[in-house]
Amino acid sequence: MNDNFYAKLAPFIREYIYKNNWVSLNDIQNEACRVIFETKNHLLLSSGTASGKTEAAFLPALTDIFENPSKSIAILYIAPMKALINDQFERLDNLLKDAGIPVACWHGDILQSSKAKVVREPAGVLQITPESLECMLINRTKDLGRLFGDLRYVIIDEVHSFMGTDRGVQILCQLERLKPFLIEPPRRIGLSATLGDYKQAERWLASGTSVGVVTVGGGEKHKKIKLSVEHFKEPILETDMSPFEDPAWPYLYDKTLGKRSIIFSNGRETADAVITNLKFMAKFKGDPDVYHVHHGSISSSLREYAEVEMKESDAPIVTGATLTLEMGIDIGGLERVLQIGPPVSVKSLVQRLGRSGRRGSIPEMLFVDWDRAGDERAQFPYRIPWRLVHIIAMLQLYLEERWIEPAKILKYPLSILYQQILSCVSQAGELSPEALSEKILSMDNFTKISLDDFMSLVTYMVSLDHLELTDERSLIIGLEGEKIVNNYKFYAVFPDTEEEWAVMHGSEKLGTIEYPVKPSSYFTIAGQCWTVTAVDNTKRLVFVEKNKRKIELLWKGDRAIVHDKILQRMKKVLTESRDYPYLQNAAREKLAEGRKIAAEYSLDSQNIFRLDDKTLCLFPWIGHINYYTVQKILGKFFNAADIGLKIKAMGGCRPYFMTFSVDNPDNLLFLEGLKDILSRDLISKLELDSQGIRQLKKQFEYKEPKYDRFIPDYLLNRQVIEDYIDVGEVKRLVYGWK
Repeated sequence: MNDNFYAKLAPFIREYIYKNNWVSLNDIQNEACRVIFETKNHLLLSSGTASGKTEAAFLPALTDIFENPSKSIAILYIAPMKALINDQFERLDNLLKDAGIPVACWHGDILQSSKAKVVREPAGVLQITPESLECMLINRTKDLGRLFGDLRYVIIDEVHSFMGTDRGVQILCQLERLKPFLIEPPRRIGLSATLGDYKQAERWLASGTSVGVVTVGGGEKHKKIKLSVEHFKEPILETDMSPFEDPAWPYLYDKTLGKRSIIFSNGRETADAVITNLKFMAKFKGDPDVYHVHHGSISSSLREYAEVEMKESDAPIVTGATLTLEMGIDIGGLERVLQIGPPVSVKSLVQRLGRSGRRGSIPEMLFVDWDRAGDERAQFPYRIPWRLVHIIAMLQLYLEERWIEPAKILKYPLSILYQQILSCVSQAGELSPEALSEKILSMDNFTKISLDDFMSLVTYMVSLDHLELTDERSLIIGLEGEKIVNNYKFYAVFPDTEEEWAVMHGSEKLGTIEYPVKPSSYFTIAGQCWTVTAVDNTKRLVFVEKNKRKIELLWKGDRAIVHDKILQRMKKVLTESRDYPYLQNAAREKLAEGRKIAAEYSLDSQNIFRLDDKTLCLFPWIGHINYYTVQKILGKFFNAADIGLKIKAMGGCRPYFMTFSVDNPDNLLFLEGLKDILSRDLISKLELDSQGIRQLKKQFEYKEPKYDRFIPDYLLNRQVIEDYIDVGEVKRLVYGWK
């Protein structure tokens, strides 16, 4: 070993390296050792999947606590998923078994006896989810000093998955709330394979501290990748006939045959339908059934079985998945990743690409685009292959710029503010309004919230009996608040799932569905076709038996929130002439058709078109948030602005184009009217009723934040104005339209 820092590692780590035949520490691991051993800075590790980030974080940190033992838990490892914690536990336990440094997991599946041991003998490494840490802060307040008093390091895995989310705010609040119990502030180490804005990530990681952050790996040379994009007409999903008549199915079958593969889709119904058809084809051909499904509605036992098969089986396992397999667990030597349609984001694309290419091989990702067969008689906006253009734009942004969507950090994270108010009061037992406001508003994530707005929310919570003001003017948890705080779901800040029905095949739980069904109806789940035999509405149970082959889709696909920059790159894809080498024949031909339409209608220079004597069409080239902002401005103010043009109805295909049914489709008059509305700054008067606010927020967020239902309307309206509607950007865009 000639590495600069190998000799500085603890003896048990050097022995582990020797036994596992490591040739050397890699550059990231060496540089991480330098930062930990020679500076006091926080550390952000950003490098590709399977690049040794976990070892880079743990090896120097473990060396430090080996040489300078802690009097409490020394390393707190926070991860987004229990499966990731379990996977990392095995790796750490193997490393630490001879070192005398304990490692323990703490989440909902861990036995109480194991947790009790941690409480009795706090030491070493504790791996935990944000939800379990919240529970610990509230219910073990008296033990926090003993548990974490000498905490040295906080390692946050998959940083990108937390930034810009309520869970991310929750983690930062939890670290703030731990401060009074600590001897010294711990150093923070963040890990991610998918970061676009390193400065933003550094600010997030250092939030609430005065220590700088050193990024390691951010400027690393990117590996070669193999890409392919092919286009098909939309295959039939709901059918009794063989899938062989739709060319998309044989293509997917052939591309995964003999390959350890994941087929990603954005919706659970697509994942199930794909695997159902591939299983059917395998049976027809006499090939082995190596197909699995992995998504949020599959039972945990089936998901875990799929994970074990992917990791340990020698067979070429093929799994249909959604975001549940984007990150985290090591699933072994995956040879190929396939993606149905455009991913929900470039960040998601990079995560999915990173699932292949481990063990030194080149990452490989095949995109399969499909859409309904175009009707040549349809109006021209509907004949453009939007999904294909969307895929190409995302790929080009990453290939050309290594661009990934920045996290959206909210000024008014009201849902998590509500939760942290209840959590802090519950933890303290009681707090004066002044002490509560000082505690909460001093946290970095809430500094943009005014004291007046904060106290208004507290007053509203008192009116709901979620908080109670005592005779001594202290705040305690109210009777209604106790029902919320005492429910185990309180610790999680991600939205509750809707009421679901458990799908039972005999005594085996297959998963859940979100909609009630009737006996004799049918659907797919777990890659199989099922017929409903009975329904217990009281217990929300659906009993099923296998059917030969009937598919019906019961889920809606996951909805993306597409960034402005992707739409702007889509415009360039349609209007530039360059070839993209990863396009296969059908995809290349389909793009050529779209470009021909774009040239015919001058989409490079025109934004608004008259489709017929009643309809205008607008191509805004903006993402979902600004798209809905423009749509809301038009819907609320256009007809009332005395412009001389009335909108009767709005439609289109979001976020690609909008259509307007008008009494006098005049392009110039329409644009002048929109500009006039913006010049009057009417958006500041966007005061919506309760239903209107919540409808608008649903367009801006993947799911309604968990506690929005307990936020007063005027504060939600403030959040919309502060965090989502960028009037300056909308004006800039609109004033450039022609």
